[in-house]
Amino acid sequence: MNSMVSTVRGIFTLSKSDTSNSPSDEAKSDLKVLSVAWNQEWSGFIVGTNRGFNVYSCKPMIKKSISREPHESGFKVAEMLFLSNLFALVGNGYNNSEYPPNKVFVWDDHRFCCLRELAFKSEVIAVKLTREHIVVVLKQNIYVYTFNNLKVYRLIETLMNPKGLCCVTHVESKAVLACPGFHPGQVQVHNLRRNVIKFIKAHDSAIACMTFTLDGSLLATASTKGTLIRIFNAVDGTLLQELRRGMERAEIYNVAISSNRKWVAASSEKGTLHVFRLRPDILSFNLASSSSFMKGILPKYLYENERSFAQFSLPASTKFIVGFGSENTVLLLGIDGSFRRCKFDQADGGQMVELEHKYFFSLQETGDTMGLM
Repeated sequence: MNSMVSTVRGIFTLSKSDTSNSPSDEAKSDLKVLSVAWNQEWSGFIVGTNRGFNVYSCKPMIKKSISREPHESGFKVAEMLFLSNLFALVGNGYNNSEYPPNKVFVWDDHRFCCLRELAFKSEVIAVKLTREHIVVVLKQNIYVYTFNNLKVYRLIETLMNPKGLCCVTHVESKAVLACPGFHPGQVQVHNLRRNVIKFIKAHDSAIACMTFTLDGSLLATASTKGTLIRIFNAVDGTLLQELRRGMERAEIYNVAISSNRKWVAASSEKGTLHVFRLRPDILSFNLASSSSFMKGILPKYLYENERSFAQFSLPASTKFIVGFGSENTVLLLGIDGSFRRCKFDQADGGQMVELEHKYFFSLQETGDTMGLM
């Protein structure tokens, strides 16, 4: 295997930001967003910058909880585990720098030190965290580590995966992972507990994004063509619903399924947030009585594609990732440093209403501590 695990403590120091004064305009102008990522339930998010990382909670309103700056090249990948004190960080420096792009640092903000370091021979593209596993995505390999001892639990091969596409479930009773397969448009779904793999021919074009419901029962995918979003039964690969974003090609940045499995939201380069209604029969679909995990590979298309139920206009020049808030609200994070909270009418749909719009770099740190694991 081309990975190496080492145990370290205090491998680097992150300075706590001075919260007595607002950042100067000059400091703000030098601060650049390298990555934004929701936590597992959209209750908070983490921003990797060219100077460090910031952590925010967004329930009930957005506020800055943590700001750390190593004063070097910053972190191009930053992931958080729910609202705990644990983070996974990948540096934006050169290979021989203190924060290289081929290492994952597991940072404990309660102890204020780096607990572990995972080193690889090639660049780390993405990291996913669950309470049981750390998932490290390389261009053609995915390493699944057991969180408590950081030993390699599973090694998964994929076709070239430059976007680091991968999604995992976040309920303790399940451990399911989805990632690109071996052919364009193919998705492989791994039941990590049962060591069973399911291949789904999701699209004709390459996969652009994918996501699970929190319990891993449903899988949503979109291709590089960007016209359709497809909803699958993640257990047996059955296509349950097709959602049409539009007729013209577009890059879909992000897809999210609400925790109540009633809604799907998608953002794209066209500058429109789309919210789709999931069919009611999806909610009553009995996974226990469904076909076995290994049955079938290519599902039949059961439904005609459906248009979005609600929409919201966004700056087309900015990439946004989407999540769900309480009830009928949608949350948006922009690579331009913006946070938006929007509301849609559950009965009539149509144009959404903006409830909150802030630039998160302008918020001062509250000093609130994150929960311990």
